[in-house]
Amino acid sequence: MPDVALVATGGTIASTQEHGGRTPTSSGRDLLAQAGLNASNVHDLDLGGSFAWSLETMRQVVERVRDVLGPSASGSGSTRPTGVVVTHGTDTMEETVFLASLLLDERRPVVFTGAQEPYDSHAPDGPGNLKDAFAVASSPKARGRGPLLCFDGSVFTARGVSKVETLSKHAFDAPGRGPALRVHDGRVTELHPMRPLPPLRNVPPDTGLPRVDIVASYPGADAVTLRASADAGAAGIVLAAPGTGNTTPAVVAEVARLTAAGTAVLVCSRVPSGPVLPLYAGGGGADLLAAGAVFGDDLSPWQGRLLLSVALAGSGGTTNGVVRAAHTVGDWAKNPS
Repeated sequence: MPDVALVATGGTIASTQEHGGRTPTSSGRDLLAQAGLNASNVHDLDLGGSFAWSLETMRQVVERVRDVLGPSASGSGSTRPTGVVVTHGTDTMEETVFLASLLLDERRPVVFTGAQEPYDSHAPDGPGNLKDAFAVASSPKARGRGPLLCFDGSVFTARGVSKVETLSKHAFDAPGRGPALRVHDGRVTELHPMRPLPPLRNVPPDTGLPRVDIVASYPGADAVTLRASADAGAAGIVLAAPGTGNTTPAVVAEVARLTAAGTAVLVCSRVPSGPVLPLYAGGGGADLLAAGAVFGDDLSPWQGRLLLSVALAGSGGTTNGVVRAAHTVGDWAKNPS
């Protein structure tokens, strides 16, 4: 097998039942041994459950992957790997893989995977997922597709992938898109041709990711939560809106005030599949567009948040910079992938 590196970050795949609940206790080498795999290039990150991570923790994982892909993996003495597998908790895997797609400019495969059953389960799914991920990371069919998420035999590009089941072993899907590859018994099959998106921007490692909050819209929503996010220092806000990107007149009025004051507002839908479009007046998307919001096409609110944060990282905090960053987000989101 080609030289594929492993970055282990914890998650259910590494968890055992401890007093008080499941806890990641198994190392990357433990995971490899359970799956019957060998790798000389193994990196363990002790980060706890992914559900408790911050933006900077996700950024730390991406930067470690970047280091491992470098000329020589830090501390390993190895040459450049042909790909990297990242084991990760399933709760926020769709976000970290998307952040990696924004920050990494790399043709070699970076494949995220995990498990729904813990390491000490009587029927763990981690070993099979890990073997599949190594097969994908070794396959020429995965090169140039950007970071991928491999789970239960399906392989998804970063954009659009979402956790769709809390307990089922078929935990991920890409509503409206489907998988790009499948893997079975180590054989990788292409389902869709490669259409990679370039990274949005290579943010220097010492540049923090600005706070971006997600605010849900619903019948009767008012300005209170939007205003609270801005007052707490959010540089941007993602509006998780019904349908094609609609809300209430009270929210539209607050969006207009926020954008005029230099806060970027991105509209995404809370519907699993389909784009947002500025179609309706009376509090709908047409009014949000007129109020200065930008539209995130079919990005989920969770992935839209990361896109906006990365774009804002280079804005310099000025009103003009925020406006440019917001329009960059809108243009990027419209790209097919």
